[in-house]
Amino acid sequence: MTLLSPVLPAPFVPPAPEPPEQSPPFLGQLRGYRRNVIGTWPRRAYEEMVFERPFFGRRTLLLNAPEAIRHVLVEATERYGRTPATLRVLRPLLGEGLVLAEGAAWRHQRRTLAPAFAPRAIATLLPLMRAAVDDSVAALPVDRPLDLLGAMQMLALEVAGRTMISLGMGRWRAEMRGRLERYGQSGGLHLFDLMLPPAIPTPWDLRRRWHGARWMALIERIVAARQAERRQGEATDLLDMLLAARDPETGRAFPPREVRDQVATLLLAGHETTSLAIFWSLVLLAQAPAWQDRVAAEAGAAQQPLTRAVVEEAMRLYPPAFTLARLAREPDEVAGVTLRRGDAVLIAPWVLHRHRRLWERPEEFDPRRFLPPAPPPERFAYLPFGAGPRVCIGAPFALAEATLALSAILGRFRLALPGKRPVMPLAVTTTVPDHRPLFRLERR
Repeated sequence: MTLLSPVLPAPFVPPAPEPPEQSPPFLGQLRGYRRNVIGTWPRRAYEEMVFERPFFGRRTLLLNAPEAIRHVLVEATERYGRTPATLRVLRPLLGEGLVLAEGAAWRHQRRTLAPAFAPRAIATLLPLMRAAVDDSVAALPVDRPLDLLGAMQMLALEVAGRTMISLGMGRWRAEMRGRLERYGQSGGLHLFDLMLPPAIPTPWDLRRRWHGARWMALIERIVAARQAERRQGEATDLLDMLLAARDPETGRAFPPREVRDQVATLLLAGHETTSLAIFWSLVLLAQAPAWQDRVAAEAGAAQQPLTRAVVEEAMRLYPPAFTLARLAREPDEVAGVTLRRGDAVLIAPWVLHRHRRLWERPEEFDPRRFLPPAPPPERFAYLPFGAGPRVCIGAPFALAEATLALSAILGRFRLALPGKRPVMPLAVTTTVPDHRPLFRLERR
């Protein structure tokens, strides 16, 4: 029996919150945005192609219809922008980097960074990526309980540092994670974030800016250390490309502040969501020893289709970026609904990936969805990395890294989750666990 034979372990249903029967009232929605957005989407949201409800006096659409999603993210992308709340929460950490930049600045950044994330460039980074993964996996403890989420965050941060700025992150990673966690404790969504334009600061904005300034100062120290340690003639990395880049129309280089913002964006975005993709993949496999063994059987192979399929299925069930929010900049019509300027459009991978009209048995963990002979999923029904011009530039990088990490861990260890408390998803800024479970590793 070959690994890709039709006889694979049975699917199973991992724990997840039951959607409420009715949409919560306004105050319930507001609490949900602060504590767990998943609980604000009622059962109808998983059954209807367009789910509409008012919020703060504006029309708000949750889109599940693939053609409507395509319209917003591809065909009419210039008619929609980031929400003020998104800018408030993310700008102190990302500055004017690629994720938040707009217009000509975004186009310049995208053109500059795109070659570094092309398939050929990623292939040249695979040895560095593999070495960082192997070193991190070799350091995992087998004699005591393991905080798996923390371990995967450190692994992904090490990969990002070595591949993007040619710098091991050992001396920086504890401070980086500490600053991000403290920011998360004070940077959550508040009522005034939704009511006021970004130009009017709130007390929570002041806290975010205080933590954000210290985060950016840390990034500047990391860049300075990397520049001081760089040896002449070493292979060009992403930071070198940023420093050497010139806009083809103006000849303008990235000034130091923009270089810092790009490094902050790449290090944060390059490890936060990838570590969650690896973590949720392992949480699922910890509940399914037979699937673990099949992934372990692929370890070391040149091609690892099942391992990659597990990652893709984990991102379907637990998309790290659980929602995309856009604000209409001008009137538009979407799925037969007329939008005014200022109306909101939500595209929620959490809902979309579990939609009862788009997926068979959507609640089941079944990696066969992403293996031949199954057809590929509808392009705009599966959006772990977004879509359109602003699709995540690092998607191929993240998939390669997560596949390597899963293979390295399960090729060496069996993974178990002692205790009976289920690991439930919590969606606030990204999809995180409701507690940090302690896992047990056993050598194979």
